Amino acid sequence: MRIRILLILMIICFHFSSPASAEVPLTAVFIRDHQLWLKKDGQEIQLTKDRYVDSAKWSYDGRFIGYIDGDEKGDKSDLFIYDTQLQESYQPYVRVETSDYKWSPNKNQLAYTDHGLLNVTKIKNGRPHGFENVSLGVSGFEWFPNGQEFIVSAQSNLLPTGWSPIPLYRIPVDANLAKDKMQPFYTIQTTIPDLFGTDADYFKWSADGKWVSFLVIPTLSWSMDSNTLSVLSSKGKNFQAVGKMLGYQDWFKWAPSANQLAYISGEGRFFVENKKTTIAGIPIVKQRQYTPKGFVDLDLEWYSNDLIIVARAKENKGWKEGPPPTMFTSLYAINMTTGEQQQISFPGKNELEEDPQVVGNTLTWFRTTAEQTKGDVWVKNTLDGQAYIWLRNVDSPPIFFTPQQSP
Repeated sequence: MRIRILLILMIICFHFSSPASAEVPLTAVFIRDHQLWLKKDGQEIQLTKDRYVDSAKWSYDGRFIGYIDGDEKGDKSDLFIYDTQLQESYQPYVRVETSDYKWSPNKNQLAYTDHGLLNVTKIKNGRPHGFENVSLGVSGFEWFPNGQEFIVSAQSNLLPTGWSPIPLYRIPVDANLAKDKMQPFYTIQTTIPDLFGTDADYFKWSADGKWVSFLVIPTLSWSMDSNTLSVLSSKGKNFQAVGKMLGYQDWFKWAPSANQLAYISGEGRFFVENKKTTIAGIPIVKQRQYTPKGFVDLDLEWYSNDLIIVARAKENKGWKEGPPPTMFTSLYAINMTTGEQQQISFPGKNELEEDPQVVGNTLTWFRTTAEQTKGDVWVKNTLDGQAYIWLRNVDSPPIFFTPQQSP
């Protein structure tokens, strides 16, 4: 009888405990010891050897992975593509040197800049191969959601009368350097100090494709302390300056399916104070800050249209000089409907949480220490689920594959 009761209790315990530790079907590429790896169906597969990999990105359908093969000194920046079907790396041309490349939102085509020249790859045997010129004089760029055009910025010029405005263009993929195809899209009239900038970059489209957000970036020293988050309507008619923030492109993100823009507001290059999670409805009607007094938020990610995840630390206003202190962050969930805020990750002593990412209902983040650059990737299948390690000893946060959904 006792044995029977014990077996029943074991079955019950297994039934309720196993979902908390069961892995969810995530697919990601990641970098370990400077090499590109893939984790799929629970298996870790090394994709490169003897390289110095950075900036991995998935193609829209997941067949291809772009990456930069560089070196420790930063003197090298060669673009490679890994073909998951043929299981090989190749270069789309004899040599492509770039630090800024982007996949099309609806086809396996790459766009990249090479010393101000915007190019797109052609297709050969179903793979990106070769290239065609698009435009000269390009500073920042992004695909339009239709995959047929680019929004392009050009840097302003310093004139005897001051800095010229920042021009934005709408350029078709097949422009091929033709001047008559370079359509002016919007001109950012900059003023000191309210909206000063010499460049615009880090373009991101809202879920419905009706707005694009980006940073207006001032001169180098100034940009380390303050940039202007801005939005522009898809027709190039309605421009609005949203707020001041640092130049981290992961610090501003659109809601999954609403025209709400979350960003970490605040000026000053050090993280010790004045970094607040702020939500702006677009077009701007009102903004609201959610970071409590005495804290700073240093990363964010939307979980749903009403719930946002932040990496939060205590302020350190006592620091005045010397090396900047490490800000030991934990993850918090903010319910914008109820105003409730709850801590959802609990790192150990000298550990900090970085780069929260949401895939479906799954929350992932990168946990590292003050002394190390490597770390582990943690996962929660649901926000109230049990956290577990999904990847160990990786160089940086992974890049998850999520199918693209066009507006």
